[in-house]
Amino acid sequence: MKFSRLIQRAFLVLMVFLAPPALAEKAIDFQFTDVTGKPLRLSDYKGQWVLVNFWAPWCPLCWAETKTLNTLDKRKDFVVIGVGLDYGPDESAVQTTAKNHEFEVTIVAGGSRRDNNSVYRQVGPVDFFPTSYLYDPTGEIVMFVTGQVREGKLIAFMDEWKRERARKGSGK
Repeated sequence: MKFSRLIQRAFLVLMVFLAPPALAEKAIDFQFTDVTGKPLRLSDYKGQWVLVNFWAPWCPLCWAETKTLNTLDKRKDFVVIGVGLDYGPDESAVQTTAKNHEFEVTIVAGGSRRDNNSVYRQVGPVDFFPTSYLYDPTGEIVMFVTGQVREGKLIAFMDEWKRERARKGSGK
């Protein structure tokens, strides 16, 4: 029993050290279409932080973070794209559910996680709702969040990212 826990802990430590470089790769320039028919590409938001938030209409945890995501989306340097998944055959359920929960961000109907053409496949795995991916202003995925997004944690991360970029730019 103790040996099994030791292996689990070693695996987690290894994943912590291996995960950041994998996330720092240039992201695919995703191509979505929002519920109004407007095309969206990651490259459209160069210079801004982009949070792609995957949610499902039946997910109560997803609606607990709505206020936070709406607040973040109002920032000049930030955009939130809410991608509804696993909503069944009626795509209008995505728009209706977002409206009912006062989700005021750009909304995309992303299909099913079982669909080979689902938009989430352009970003990364979604094994839990909500799941979010944060892109830095250069278009790199720099954070993966399973569960609710916490505004304070995200802002602190962004501030640290800016300080690190400034430090590297000054040659220190």
